[in-house]
Amino acid sequence: MKLPPREASGYFARPDPAKLGILIYGEDAMRVALKRQELIAALIGPEGEGEMRLTRIQAAELRKEPALLGDAIKAVGFFPGPRVAFVEDANDTVIKPIEAAVEDWLPGDAQIVVTAGQLQAKSALRKLFEGHPNAFAAALYNEPPSRAEIEAELTRAGLPRPDGAAMEMLTALSKELDPGDFRQTLEKIALYKLGDAAPLTPDEVTLCAPGSTEADLDDVLNIVAEGRTGEIGPVMSRLEAQGTAAVTLLIMATRHFRALHTAASDPGGVGQGMGRLRPPVFGPRRDRMSRQAAGWGMYRLEQALQMLLETDLSLRSAGQHGPALAIVERAFIRLAMLGRR
Repeated sequence: MKLPPREASGYFARPDPAKLGILIYGEDAMRVALKRQELIAALIGPEGEGEMRLTRIQAAELRKEPALLGDAIKAVGFFPGPRVAFVEDANDTVIKPIEAAVEDWLPGDAQIVVTAGQLQAKSALRKLFEGHPNAFAAALYNEPPSRAEIEAELTRAGLPRPDGAAMEMLTALSKELDPGDFRQTLEKIALYKLGDAAPLTPDEVTLCAPGSTEADLDDVLNIVAEGRTGEIGPVMSRLEAQGTAAVTLLIMATRHFRALHTAASDPGGVGQGMGRLRPPVFGPRRDRMSRQAAGWGMYRLEQALQMLLETDLSLRSAGQHGPALAIVERAFIRLAMLGRR
């Protein structure tokens, strides 16, 4: 069965021990690893690994020895309690041994936990778990955590719920940091607040937050495509601090707007156009790009591509001596303003 994203966080914290197993997959390996750790800890407890109730199997090992997973789910350990057989970095090349283990599974066997990277809808691994009545398949998308997820992370770190302003700052941080860095920041705040019963303040969040946050190229592309002119300057400053080249920004922007133009100009509509993109786009990112393409329309996207081409030619001109990133930032602001018309 598919596990909807809105239910996934609750299930990872309180999984059903009677289930056969779960497939957790997504593009962000850190996001998948954190959720897998949370799920396994909830299934076997904090001492489960030390009591040898967790069996780890690499997909490469499973390819060489297909019987590993079947043996792991049937094995009887020295310590009582639930057991987990965990297959890491799986893909469709190990579908046969996983399928065999799923068919042999009986109540009382170890629960099967499988993690994978991005999987297409036609993936045999996805179909196996999505089609099984006693198993789950959970897709993790690269989107900021919800307020409920942030509050769960605060509880896990031993922090009381902060006041409104501090909570807003933590929410903003969760959008800028990757999941692992955000969890480490909360743990740092928890250590800072150890023995201090006073509510967390914005100043304390600022004190414990990373000195600079990484800006993703997708951030600035979405900001420009959605006409959020006021956010372009700060994200460009972070990209400059990271050493991002102006030419790289232009190449990525051109690629993004070309994809939007492909979708917007499809005779069958934006949805059909998005389906024709290669490489394919999935999940919330696909929905977001569909909204951008529909909002811009084919003709304004042609103007945008022309503007990017002119900026690229300007940067490559022998007579150009201005700061390259400033030229790109000005072009992005003009693009964002064009998108708001």
